Amino acid sequence: MPGHRRLLATLAALVVLTALGAGSAGASRLQLSRINGTGSTYVGLAMQQWTAEAQVQGLEVNYTPTGSPDGLSRYRGGQVDFAGTEAEFSSLQVDGDVSRGYQYVPDVAGAIAVMYNVDDLSGRPVDYLHLSRSTVAKIFMGEITSWSDPQIEADNKPANLKLPDKPINVVYRGGQSGTTALFYDFVREIEPGIFGGWAARNNLPTNVRIIQLDSSPGFAPKTQALSGSDQIAQYLASDAGKWSIAYDEFGYVKVYGGNAAWIENESGRWVLPYAENISAALDSATLRPDLSQELSGVYRSPNPLAYPISAYSYMVTQCETTGDRPSCRGNYSNPGVAGTLSQWLRYIACEGQVRMAQIGYSPLPPNLSQEIANSIARMNGTAPEALNAGNCPNPRFSGSLGAGAQSPPDPYLNLPGGPAGPGPAGTPGAPGTPGANGTTAGGTTAGGTTGGSTAGGTSGSSGALGGTTSADGTTAGATGAVAAGQVGAALAVGGGSTEVRAPEPVVYPRGPAAGSVWPLVILLGALAVPVVISSVSSRGRRDTV
Repeated sequence: MPGHRRLLATLAALVVLTALGAGSAGASRLQLSRINGTGSTYVGLAMQQWTAEAQVQGLEVNYTPTGSPDGLSRYRGGQVDFAGTEAEFSSLQVDGDVSRGYQYVPDVAGAIAVMYNVDDLSGRPVDYLHLSRSTVAKIFMGEITSWSDPQIEADNKPANLKLPDKPINVVYRGGQSGTTALFYDFVREIEPGIFGGWAARNNLPTNVRIIQLDSSPGFAPKTQALSGSDQIAQYLASDAGKWSIAYDEFGYVKVYGGNAAWIENESGRWVLPYAENISAALDSATLRPDLSQELSGVYRSPNPLAYPISAYSYMVTQCETTGDRPSCRGNYSNPGVAGTLSQWLRYIACEGQVRMAQIGYSPLPPNLSQEIANSIARMNGTAPEALNAGNCPNPRFSGSLGAGAQSPPDPYLNLPGGPAGPGPAGTPGAPGTPGANGTTAGGTTAGGTTGGSTAGGTSGSSGALGGTTSADGTTAGATGAVAAGQVGAALAVGGGSTEVRAPEPVVYPRGPAAGSVWPLVILLGALAVPVVISSVSSRGRRDTV
């Protein structure tokens, strides 16, 4: 028997060495290629970090933030390897005409801030402005045109804020923009009765998201177009931007030191777009079968922490044809491109989420990090890697949002006519007024402020899109939302795919992947069987003699 064991050990070693050798040879043969992408400015600050880290890892990745529609157009035309976007191909009305095929890959959660630059009647800069969702929608449709409007005054009654009778300068993104598409999707949802007539008067579409306002610059009495997120944030943060208001990604507000308005959500709380508020809102998002997003639930999320103008961003890549994914029509002809994308996407899913809260985003929930891994598998026609807290440092896998996730307390908390702090009971201080830095003197309660920043427990909570990922790569607690195979979701304004399929996850091949060494291993095992049988039989005959 010892000879039999030695034989089996030798065969096992041969199989392992052959497998490792073949795998190493395959890896060494693959030459990674430079990849180029363009598109979304919404994700631009995250892309800066991700592309810089790619260089450290020896990956050549270039990304130019030119706007989501431009990214989609260049991807469709074969000019770039991938695109960044918040708009879908349906916004360009070319959903079924992308010959190279595509998939939407969620990459980060973010939010659109409402930037402003105003002084009060005494000439002091205001950095604590509160605006209801209705007020925001009406301003950006030209229904509210002066900073002294009674609705703005009513929103800020707890501070007794009075603003001058100055015309509101509405600053918007020039050209086609995914940020414009997301923002006016929110406007439509909040004020549908006004939106239809406004869109008709300005020759703007109502059957898909509005991606461009340049064709109707008179959509409000006083407007100004700027070409990018950086320019908008820089302008609003400067003296030149006085009496202006704009929509822009929150990260750019932080970069340029501008002011973001506190927005009233469905629960009546006032919130800023910090990671805890973005995450809370996106618990009410759903995903269509192609992973594009349906956000009507976000705009009206009842979660007290929810920031209502939150959304995911995607990357668009090619993918192998699958039976249930008509938009997938084949991988990249250059395997080096697919190799670089695979390694970089794996980084984005995990390490790339660690610092998102610090730069104005919120890390992806576990099931959407898993969807990145699934997308890598779909791109290469292989089985997906199952992500978990042991192999993926995305803080959401450990029940956290990372550093910088919490919002400062609302300066109107516990002021007369303002919101009450939801924390443990305390003794109210004397009502104070917001100071220049947005803090309130004497207006907080013991325990109330802390409760205000942590109420709802959404850090690490699952919710509709925050399910936990099991060892086999499936997602628990999020099936209905992630699959989102409902006709209503598929036909929502701005649409993604209108295909409807069963709510099971996308099926991936679970057998040997293309180019795998395992067929060789199996062959070696088969060749070894006669040798083992002969050895055992020979030993048996000797034992009976």
